[in-house]
Amino acid sequence: MKKIILTGGGTAGHVTPNIALIPHLKELGYEIHYVGSNNIEKRLIEELGIPFHCISSGKLRRYFSLKNFTDPVKVQHGYHQSRRLMKKIKPDIVFSKGGFVSVPVTTAAAKKKIPVILHESDMTPGLANRIALKKANIICCNFPETKNKLPEGKAVVTGTPIRGELFTGDREAAKKFCGFTDDKPVILFIGGSTGSQIINETLSKCLDELLKTYNIIHLCGKGKTIPENNGKKGYVQYEYIKNELADLFALADVAVSRAGANAICELLALRKPNILIPLSLAASRGDQILNAKSFEKSGYSKLLQEEDLTPESLTAAINETFRDREKYIDAMSKSQQSDAINKITSLIEKLVNSK
Repeated sequence: MKKIILTGGGTAGHVTPNIALIPHLKELGYEIHYVGSNNIEKRLIEELGIPFHCISSGKLRRYFSLKNFTDPVKVQHGYHQSRRLMKKIKPDIVFSKGGFVSVPVTTAAAKKKIPVILHESDMTPGLANRIALKKANIICCNFPETKNKLPEGKAVVTGTPIRGELFTGDREAAKKFCGFTDDKPVILFIGGSTGSQIINETLSKCLDELLKTYNIIHLCGKGKTIPENNGKKGYVQYEYIKNELADLFALADVAVSRAGANAICELLALRKPNILIPLSLAASRGDQILNAKSFEKSGYSKLLQEEDLTPESLTAAINETFRDREKYIDAMSKSQQSDAINKITSLIEKLVNSK
């Protein structure tokens, strides 16, 4: 049986594309192993019954921290653990979705002459993937603009794998789940896997005005619920949604979201008109801003910079996007960023067979 190691972790964005690949890899006859840290990936992967191998991992930081002196030791330990796993599992290939846990795994695989495929979702490669670029045989990317920033001859534009269950949503089931009893348009707020305090606070300030026209579904993030908004007709908030997410997407007429690459690719695949509010430069390396600008340029999204976010600008953006929703749907329907799963699994098969 062919064997593959999947790796990537630290955030849900480094795990969900791997999860999307798993059913197709099983169909192709692969024995699948996952190598990650004791983080979100451990829970998500073990729920699927995939063998999970936990390794030591230090975070790669761009800022000063005392942990910068101790984490290299963790990374070195993770490398030795990864080498032992390569010897034990004997994978035919490693597929990495990035995140700091992937560095020792891809390094160990390259040392053992095991083919490595990287996937970079953002416009510019993250630090972990930048370290691993030289070790990769193929680098999959999300945006055509990214290809020019990667080693020549290695980069392939594939898009991001999207979980198949997201396409099976039921509008009526979502309506019942949320308790909506009228036919107002629905706005879905998604603040990322941990929520967004600034989006939550801004929404709260214009919520009463928005509820005159729309029903609101608010995924606010763990520990970020706003008690005073509970009970308002046409408004529901959840810290986190898993099983019902596809239904909520199906019910939503417009989504308001951060601009993480996986999130926006899901919106694109679902043809969901959206407003993107990327993380500011003060809180990130700017990848979300570049992602959002690319989607705005392609006509897929309306961009609202965090610095410009006010109750008035948010309300205006929602009204405008809902009014022009067919324009966004038409642009997204012409996108070439699709069929990522088949493109990526074909690359995996090609490398394994050539080996």
